[in-house]
Amino acid sequence: MKRTLYLSFFFIGVMFVHTASAQSLLKKLKNKVSDAVNNNVDKKTDNSSTTSSSGKPVNKGGGGLSNTPPPDVKAQMADAESAHAAKKYSDSRYALQQALMGVEIQLGNQILKSLPTTSDGLDADLTKDVVMSTQWGWSNLNIQRVWKNKGDKQLTMTVGNAGLYAGLAAMYFTNATMVETNNNKQNFKQIKVKGNKAIIQYEDSTGYTLIVSLGQSSMIVWECINFANEQEVMNTANSFDIDGIKKMLGEK
Repeated sequence: MKRTLYLSFFFIGVMFVHTASAQSLLKKLKNKVSDAVNNNVDKKTDNSSTTSSSGKPVNKGGGGLSNTPPPDVKAQMADAESAHAAKKYSDSRYALQQALMGVEIQLGNQILKSLPTTSDGLDADLTKDVVMSTQWGWSNLNIQRVWKNKGDKQLTMTVGNAGLYAGLAAMYFTNATMVETNNNKQNFKQIKVKGNKAIIQYEDSTGYTLIVSLGQSSMIVWECINFANEQEVMNTANSFDIDGIKKMLGEK
C-alpha cells in the first residue's frame, strides 16, 4: 500500500515537473514569437508605413517646439497689478505665478554660472546644463550640470528644492539608520560635508550618490559614475562652494 502511494506521488511529481517545464517552454516560445512580430512591425513602421493601425497617417516629423524665453518678471508684475485693478483676479494670479517662475529661473541661472567648468579632471558638458522650474512657489527648482571625460567617468550635480528629493532623502536617512543597527554590509550611510548633513550611497550599477542637505528646503545631489572610491567622491564635493550656493538660495 505504501509503495503504491509512493509511486503515485512520484508520478504526480513527474507530471508536475513536465507540466511546469512545458509551460515554461511555451512561455519562452511565446515571448520569442512576440519579439519577432514586434521587431517586424517596427521595421515596417520605420521603412514604409504611412498609416497607423487606426488608419491615421504616421507623423514623420515637424520640427518640434521652439524654446520659450523665461517670463519677464517686471512685465508679469505689471500685468498682475493691472488685472487686479480690473478685478480680473484669475489673470492677476496667473501673472504672479509667471513672475515667480521667472525669478526662479533667474536664480537657477545665477547658481549655474557659479559652478566650475572643470571638476576632478572632468570637463563640463555645457550643452547638458539645465535650469528648470516646473511649478511656482519655490517647490520644484532644478539646476543641473554634467562633467565628464573622454572615457566613462562622469559627474552630475543637481541643486534643487526638497520637492524633488524629499522622499528620496527620507528613505536614505531611514535606511542608513537601519543598516547601522543591524550590522549588515553598508551601501549607504550618513556623513557630513563641510559641516552639512549628508548621505552617501553606492550601487554597482550606478556608482556613488551623495546628497547634501542645505537647510529645510534645498539640497545638492552628486551622482558619481566610475569614481575610484568614497574618498574621491568626498574630495570632489568638498571642492564646490557649498556655502555660496546656500547663500544664493537663501538657506542658513
